[in-house]
Amino acid sequence: METKEMSSPKNKTLGAFAAGLMAATALVATVSVLPSTPAVAQNQLHAAAIDPSKGFADLVDQVMPAVVSVQVKYANVAASEDGQAQGGKQMPGGMEDFFKQFPQFKNMPGMGQGQGQGDQGGEGEDSHPNGGMAMGSGFIISADGYAVTNNHVVKDADQVSVTMKDGTEYKAEVIGTDPKTDLALIKIDGKDKKFDYVAFTKDEPRVGDWVMAVGNPFGLGGTVTTGIVSALGRDIGSGPYDNFMQIDAAINRGNSGGPAFNLEGEVVGINTAIFSPSGGSVGIGFAIPASTAQNVIESLKENGKVTRGWLGVQIQPVTEDIAESLGLKDAKGAIVADVTEDSPALAAGVKQGDTILKIDGKDVSDSRDLSRRVAGIKPGDAVPLTIVRDGKTMDIEVKIGTMPDDPKMASKDGKEDGEKSVSLANLGLKVSPAQDGAGVTVTEVAPGSAAADLGLKAGDTILEVAGTEVHAPSDVRAALKANDKKKVLMLVKTDEGQRFIALPTAKG
Repeated sequence: METKEMSSPKNKTLGAFAAGLMAATALVATVSVLPSTPAVAQNQLHAAAIDPSKGFADLVDQVMPAVVSVQVKYANVAASEDGQAQGGKQMPGGMEDFFKQFPQFKNMPGMGQGQGQGDQGGEGEDSHPNGGMAMGSGFIISADGYAVTNNHVVKDADQVSVTMKDGTEYKAEVIGTDPKTDLALIKIDGKDKKFDYVAFTKDEPRVGDWVMAVGNPFGLGGTVTTGIVSALGRDIGSGPYDNFMQIDAAINRGNSGGPAFNLEGEVVGINTAIFSPSGGSVGIGFAIPASTAQNVIESLKENGKVTRGWLGVQIQPVTEDIAESLGLKDAKGAIVADVTEDSPALAAGVKQGDTILKIDGKDVSDSRDLSRRVAGIKPGDAVPLTIVRDGKTMDIEVKIGTMPDDPKMASKDGKEDGEKSVSLANLGLKVSPAQDGAGVTVTEVAPGSAAADLGLKAGDTILEVAGTEVHAPSDVRAALKANDKKKVLMLVKTDEGQRFIALPTAKG
């Protein structure tokens, strides 16, 4: 996957955006008491679409009995290095660790300073030495008490309980969690009680659709807000399968794990995070789409964990430069930077440099799209891949495998070359033979050069130039001489993996 140095303009923008992202979970010291209201019929909640011009009261009555407040208790709460109480992590996935790279974000709301958020009118984080509690939201999806919430709400919990609309509290058990999508399935211990429940929508939401969020912000319980779907397919850096739905219905701390409904009373998303410089809602919330959540939840219910499809390739997006160097019409698809040993891709004949345009008949927009699509395919299923190789489009069949816990990357063998460091001035590089003979090592990158702008740095290894393996500087020169395009495609190995870059040549 292509990466850039954190000092680049793009990553400065990402860093600024990251400063306002926080999970919508509240750490509190007391349990809020919900108002008592009569329960309605104990069955699936479904009704005709609501007319928003007449208000949302009927929709609220329809779905509210299936929405729960989730309370999580931790037996031992010890302060971390930055003062955060452990348990009740405020950031989903790896988002919090990512933010800690930036010292200026250390004191941002949600980064765990043990300080109350009193200026927001809500209850703050609990750092009591003898225990702690986190509060979030959830919703029931079956009459026997299975319910959905966020992984970061129940992660590492010692006790979990839920509170219903009428104030009744039940114990709950964590059935399974999936940190990669920040989802969790819990089972409410209701004995023989039949619970009201809601269903996931089967329709894809559209930008501009009405949504209603229900949850437990700041421990208040039973809170309803409305808005619209603001955007789709958002990547907020919380995990490898980010595909968030952005909504402007107000969600705050404690809304994590709560549902966002359409006008038919179906769940279209699970509220997970907000963008907020202040810690309060500014109308930018992120929800996990129902299409993502449903498959994950079904897998958690059946297996207690998520089983994902696996292709076994290291991929990166096809940029405009890469598309030009490959002679592709559009900058779409995912280019294969490496093929994993003993993988389905290797068995099917996928090669480095192949550009994957479709999988199972569906267009691939970029590398993240391919990752999501592969993960959603049942292991063992054979599907077609449409690829471009050496300028030719072809279809190959691949049998999807099961994603391993720690995929092993493919390796190459090569021979040493005795040449010393050689200047490739037209590319802004100096290279020398790699110690293991696999490629050439970059020894110097000219400041301000195209190579520097693309993130190439001393210590990186160039494995291929224009589709040809290189083992010596002379190989690089020969490949450049044979290249007739304005840009030359290079396969580069860095500390973070392999990626392709497209460097302008003197011919450009």
